[in-house]
Amino acid sequence: MSHVFHRSLTASYPIACAGDGPYLIDAHGKRYLDACGGAAVSCLGHSDAAVIAAVQQQAATMAYAHSSFFTSEPMEALADFLAARAPAGIDSVYFVSGGSEAVESALKLARQYFVERGQPQRRHVIARRQSYHGNTLGALATGGNAWRRQQFEPLLIDVTHVAPCYAYRDQLPGETDGDYVVRLGQQLEDRIFELGAQNVMAFIAEPVVGATAGALPAIDGYFRRMREICQRHGILLILDEVMCGMGRTGSLFACEQDGITADLICIAKGLGAGYQPIGAVMVSSDMRDTIRAGSGFFQHGHTYIGHATACAAALAVQQQIEQRDLLANVRAMGALLKERLGERLGDHPHVGDIRGRGLFLGLELVQDRATKQPFDPARRLHARIKAQAMQDGLLCYPMGGTIDGLHGDHILLAPPYIIGSRHVEEIVGKLAGAIDACLA
Repeated sequence: MSHVFHRSLTASYPIACAGDGPYLIDAHGKRYLDACGGAAVSCLGHSDAAVIAAVQQQAATMAYAHSSFFTSEPMEALADFLAARAPAGIDSVYFVSGGSEAVESALKLARQYFVERGQPQRRHVIARRQSYHGNTLGALATGGNAWRRQQFEPLLIDVTHVAPCYAYRDQLPGETDGDYVVRLGQQLEDRIFELGAQNVMAFIAEPVVGATAGALPAIDGYFRRMREICQRHGILLILDEVMCGMGRTGSLFACEQDGITADLICIAKGLGAGYQPIGAVMVSSDMRDTIRAGSGFFQHGHTYIGHATACAAALAVQQQIEQRDLLANVRAMGALLKERLGERLGDHPHVGDIRGRGLFLGLELVQDRATKQPFDPARRLHARIKAQAMQDGLLCYPMGGTIDGLHGDHILLAPPYIIGSRHVEEIVGKLAGAIDACLA
């Protein structure tokens, strides 16, 4: 019996022993095409020589120095790299060890910003239903997935949730995109009014919702409207790009495609591609300058922030993406994958929607396409598809509770940026086969 306290204490896991490009290999030599990057993490696959060399070199030189005593060359270089490519107004980077820490840090930074501006009454956060922002208590409270929150509810801070931009299910018959955006904007305005604009600290959202809604992008104009509302009321906009950022949707920052910037942008996953644990909060110059002119000190920290080896790995990852022009491949292979999924599954009686951007795609499964009725949750269709696909040598990321935390099933795909057309064909063929086998 394993002494590891695994995610599931009743499951039996194969042992991953090696990586070969977009494939993982278990102890029996079986190969799995990693079409989800774990959780949209492994954007360079599992054997990038340049990144491995960077990790080895940094660990041999100096693996770690505590950030309360020192800065380090890789941390400074990575911050310079990211700030030079960030959306307008963003020019500082606070490094952490993962996505949940990034969201926690952003929430605390937002709070301290308003305290230092003489507005300590600003404490409310507005988020969206069916969002996911991490599993630490602050991040979990901010997220809007009912199932993930339920048993921990007594421990969570009070966060207000509004509707997501979920056109497939929530846009009314005959309602134009523009009218839908206005309606969602009015809901945000109403919540701000109820809480008192002077009391609201931040609005947080994922540009493309990942784990809990299956690569769900907002319609055109939605985020421009939300940004305008936030600015008008002096509310900070926090964008959670932990899963959808760092090139996953075809641009380095997902919000570039929505034509906006933000006050804080949370990144992780594709930042370090799994070669080392790392995340970050991208911070606006206004927020940095406010704290610098005030206390001069962010009252927050973790032992491993700015970890030298993690920063060296992430810098090598980002350099590889840029030098090899892999974002062009994300756009090309993403378009091909979406096209092939449409050809193979677009008319499938139980595939209601195929959506996403770049190599961040989702399929929503339905019992009836006409009514969009979901499958009975007791059927656990998503779990069965995951198991069947893995048996067939494909790793995908299905999830239940797509609609409200209980009902609905989707499959998330987030393959490495290095895939080619043959991998696209393998993904489509094996995924379609797993879906059909589980619905037979």
